[in-house]
Amino acid sequence: MKTALSTSLLCLALAASPVSYAAGYPDKTITMIVPFAAGGPTDTIARLLAQAMGTDLKQQIIVENVGGAGGTLAAARVARATPDGYTIFIHHVGHATAPSLYRKLPYNSIDSFEPIGLATDATSTLIARKDFPAKDMPELLAYLKANKEKVTLANAGIGAASHLCGMLFMSAVGVELTTVPYKGTGPAMNDLLGGQVDLMCDQATNTMSHIKSGKVKAYGVTYKNAVASLPGLPPLASSGLPGFELSVWHGLYAPKATPKEVVNRLSSALQHAVADPAVKQRLADLSTDPVAPNRATPDALRAHLKAEIDKWGPIIKKSGTYAD
Repeated sequence: MKTALSTSLLCLALAASPVSYAAGYPDKTITMIVPFAAGGPTDTIARLLAQAMGTDLKQQIIVENVGGAGGTLAAARVARATPDGYTIFIHHVGHATAPSLYRKLPYNSIDSFEPIGLATDATSTLIARKDFPAKDMPELLAYLKANKEKVTLANAGIGAASHLCGMLFMSAVGVELTTVPYKGTGPAMNDLLGGQVDLMCDQATNTMSHIKSGKVKAYGVTYKNAVASLPGLPPLASSGLPGFELSVWHGLYAPKATPKEVVNRLSSALQHAVADPAVKQRLADLSTDPVAPNRATPDALRAHLKAEIDKWGPIIKKSGTYAD
């Protein structure tokens, strides 16, 4: 009797263990939360990854857009979600800047999540309205220092990649420009094209078509090396701003306490996705690079997120930019 009872208890314990739980994972649809509106770069990347990861997991991953407050509304929702692997979250560098940009967050960017892995890197580009006076970076730097009160710098709102790039650019140049925040990349780009604002620093995903069509003036990319999809456009680091580098990276997260085995299974699917030739080609069309599979891991994202939080904190503090 005692032996039978012990055996039953052991079976119950094994049934409740994370290993047993993960063995059947996933057995239903997974939701990937995107913190921005449909149609933008993060949404496009999410849908590519969701399809490829879903194929590897043999379950559908649906994308749900939860926009607002620079991505913090979506992050808060995921932080509160059941930690069972059926709700995951994609965000860009804004996940690392939120702790400095927002006075109060209902979550902790590190402690409220389990990192799954890095996914992509994308360069940004520094562009101007087509008839802006400076023809290259040396002329631009000289013009800004002589006319900083006159120059306007557009961005897509607090926490957007264009906002972060603009802050980093002003810090590197050592001038404070008049920033003009918009509610999204679309209206910001429309006003730049129309000549209502002067400059913007945004992801190549958003700017490449306008650069190639000659509708804007481009000064450089924020990678430390040239970008194949934008031939002839130099890195800002080699054309007047030594050390200047910005990557708009994306990472995937699960809620804190998601079983390790489940996180590892999601990471394995992500690694397959970033190595998929079809995904790589589609991302290249967007001027975005998938990370190497060995960076699509929990440890790599955890270390990268911490380093990015440490990098951006002083820059944001110096700018005096905060959101409630």
